[in-house]
Amino acid sequence: MSGFNITGNGKNWYGYFPELRAAGFVNAFTCRMNGQSLLMPNELNLALHVGDDQQAVIRNRELIAQAIGFSLSRVVTCQQVHGADIAVVTESEMGRGSKALEDCIANVDALITAASNVPLMLFFADCVPIILADSKRGISAAVHAGWKGSMAEITLRTVHKMREEFGSRPEDIVAAIGPAIGACCYEVDETVYNKGEKYKKHFRSSRSGHWHLDLAQVNKQQLLLGGVPENNILLASVCTAENKALFFSHRAELGKTGRFAAIIFRK
Repeated sequence: MSGFNITGNGKNWYGYFPELRAAGFVNAFTCRMNGQSLLMPNELNLALHVGDDQQAVIRNRELIAQAIGFSLSRVVTCQQVHGADIAVVTESEMGRGSKALEDCIANVDALITAASNVPLMLFFADCVPIILADSKRGISAAVHAGWKGSMAEITLRTVHKMREEFGSRPEDIVAAIGPAIGACCYEVDETVYNKGEKYKKHFRSSRSGHWHLDLAQVNKQQLLLGGVPENNILLASVCTAENKALFFSHRAELGKTGRFAAIIFRK
């Protein structure tokens, strides 16, 4: 966990990258313990789309907001459809998806904002969470990258979007790749392998017609292709499937589980 720390308020815990915090960006990857979920009793599920009780999820979000230090009413979330579309968030979108699934930003898997104190919150249980920060221009971004989004190069597209919309220079971007399922536990079939021509070095053959895939490294490669210096790329190197006591894992828990959140905002 080098460069990735776990902290909390004694009850609700989260991981964070000190380098991003030092640059003025609050960042968190929430742990699953000590919540009020009904789907996963007494755990901190933060997603509204997995069949949990809505009020229990809102209470969990309030708990983590209090632990980290932000107002839930300012949070922005998105639908996360395993695509590669990106939304630019302004202060006028504050609160979208914070307490109801119906008003989140639809049909996107990445959010970017230049607004301060507007937490971007995305949800995960094995897919790769990527957060990006441009301290020179005060830009925050959060990316949800499952295998489909990764092969559609959502992370590379997000770097390009930061350049197009705000003039971000890749050398000024610090990117952090949070806890996600590791190659040790993520086996895929020919459908995924055939989509990944550009990323074949991150597939390792396992049994016939199957490969282990390192999705974190696929997304790191996209950051490098986008011009982000390797020294600016931080990795948690935490496999969610191997650490399901800390982070939800869809695969390790056979699909019945909650979601942890990746959160970033500039103060």
